[in-house]
Amino acid sequence: MAQGAAGRFPDPHEFQVPPELEGWEEMYPSHYLFSKDREGWEKSLFWYQDKIHDPEPMPPLDLIFHEAWQIALSQYTTRVFCIPPAQGIAQRMVGTYMYICAVNPPPDEVIGEKAPLFEKRAFYVFKHYDELWDKWITKFKALGEEMDAVEIPAELPKFIPEDQVLPAPTGCYVSYDIMEAFGKLVNYMFKGWQYHFELLNLTYLAYLMFADVARSLFPGISESAIGKMVAGAYVSMFRPEEELCRLARLAESSRGVAEILKSDTPLAQKIKELRAKPDGKSWLEAYEQSKDPWFYISCGSGWYHYEGSWLTKPEVPYSYIKSYLERLDKGEKIERSLDEIEKQRDAIVAEYRALIKTEEDQKSFDDAYNTIRTIYVFAEDHLFWVEHWFHTIWFAKIRELGQLLVNSGMLKEVDDIFMFNRYEIPQILTEVSTGWALGVDIPLRSGFYQDKADKRKKILEAARDWNPTPALGVPPEEVAEPFTVMLWGITTDTVKEWLKGIDAPADADVSELKGFASSAGVVEGPARVLKRLEDIFDLQPGEVLVCPNTNPSWAPVFGKIAAAVTDIGGLTCHAAIVCREYGLPSVTGTGVATSVIKTGDIVKVNGDTGVVNIVTRKG
Repeated sequence: MAQGAAGRFPDPHEFQVPPELEGWEEMYPSHYLFSKDREGWEKSLFWYQDKIHDPEPMPPLDLIFHEAWQIALSQYTTRVFCIPPAQGIAQRMVGTYMYICAVNPPPDEVIGEKAPLFEKRAFYVFKHYDELWDKWITKFKALGEEMDAVEIPAELPKFIPEDQVLPAPTGCYVSYDIMEAFGKLVNYMFKGWQYHFELLNLTYLAYLMFADVARSLFPGISESAIGKMVAGAYVSMFRPEEELCRLARLAESSRGVAEILKSDTPLAQKIKELRAKPDGKSWLEAYEQSKDPWFYISCGSGWYHYEGSWLTKPEVPYSYIKSYLERLDKGEKIERSLDEIEKQRDAIVAEYRALIKTEEDQKSFDDAYNTIRTIYVFAEDHLFWVEHWFHTIWFAKIRELGQLLVNSGMLKEVDDIFMFNRYEIPQILTEVSTGWALGVDIPLRSGFYQDKADKRKKILEAARDWNPTPALGVPPEEVAEPFTVMLWGITTDTVKEWLKGIDAPADADVSELKGFASSAGVVEGPARVLKRLEDIFDLQPGEVLVCPNTNPSWAPVFGKIAAAVTDIGGLTCHAAIVCREYGLPSVTGTGVATSVIKTGDIVKVNGDTGVVNIVTRKG
């Protein structure tokens, strides 16, 4: 990466990537690249790497989720709910990594036009959220079911079946069907993400509004105290974990079931043994009933095809159940203690509310508080249904197309389809349809596509070893855009640290880290640094989870960890929300935790002040 001048990051039009990544640009649509025809505008903005959603190199087809959210998030801010000073979030790809920026505010006259529209539309949603949620979940489930119903043949037939020809031709056949199927899947994904942001921006905005009211009424109030006031919610994202807890309790009360599930035998053998027992068969039936929809959950974030889900990697939920049974043997409670969290929340709200002197201020507080308590559940409710349930369906349907291309001889492996972006796949399907329609012994360009898939896999693998610059362009004097701060956790201080080049400081150089006081409490314990999905199973009870950012599917481990520390994320990121719901101390957005802290270090996490101290270095 080209070196930037003092006080700025590399120019987005002069970046350099390692030679091993040569050809990376071909993987993505051209509008995702920095370009000369937009140079002036692009250089006027501050771009930072999106490590919340894209901490790893981007497979071409997985980019579709980001194409969709860029449009959806931005339009709800600029054109639908018309948040006066806000514009959208723009995206660019650099060497397989995504950079984003908050677009500069619009002219004053546009802000003036938007203000009355915002007030009318946003506050209507706040007032009618419950009924709007009922409509949202109904239409979103229907959309997912439509996607799941898309029919994709396993192969192209030698001849069209008789019933599609006589007594009257159906008019179009499988050569059209496979192209139409992919088009439907793409359209459903874009539509799903349009639904995704229907209420989400206003959810974050409601938090900002409540936080502003609290800071105004209670000067010096901590961010963790504000967070405590909104904690305690029954949301869909926690339902998969609750199903695992229920299954563990059922196993414990069933004859011989818990012993099988706690054994170290391979999963296939466990299932075989369970099927041989009456209680085991009943338990397996209960497990099957939980799967739809609650096990349509990614083993990671839901953003990458290779993460798998609890459906495709059943060893993951089974390992969680084993852990729960072992904890039950020790007399531990495995369920989330929502009653205690609600008690703490109500107590702190009452404490601060008692400090309010005037009726006007009480109304201001109550209105803001009632709004955030009503709408904030959407932040985690939508997460399950979109990034997990909906994406799991998408990945399964795309793999059906991948299998068709393998059976047609076009690709070598099913998942090679993810090595092509959404604009390239119609071309591949068109070639397959054309070759089939032309007759027998028609050569396909399978070698061309197979070589391209192999080359792209090598580029993506090489990119994992590259540590790209955290940002591009000239940083603003102050990072003030609210979503950048609240969700991504990018602050003025964060940018200053980046400019110092502190990406991976030496262990001895740092003993204290600062971030967001995202969830209250103070804990000291051994650290467990996790940088890969598979490392989650190494977590031991009482350890402090240290990771780039948490994944929603990790909910089962939050019952046994002592605290969480992340590199990135603000007060409304997933780690902050979940830790508040579990009553765990959390510091998010430290920037460098996974580089500075090592597994086994004893760390003190202060979720009240946002400070993490390394008390003792391991060895």
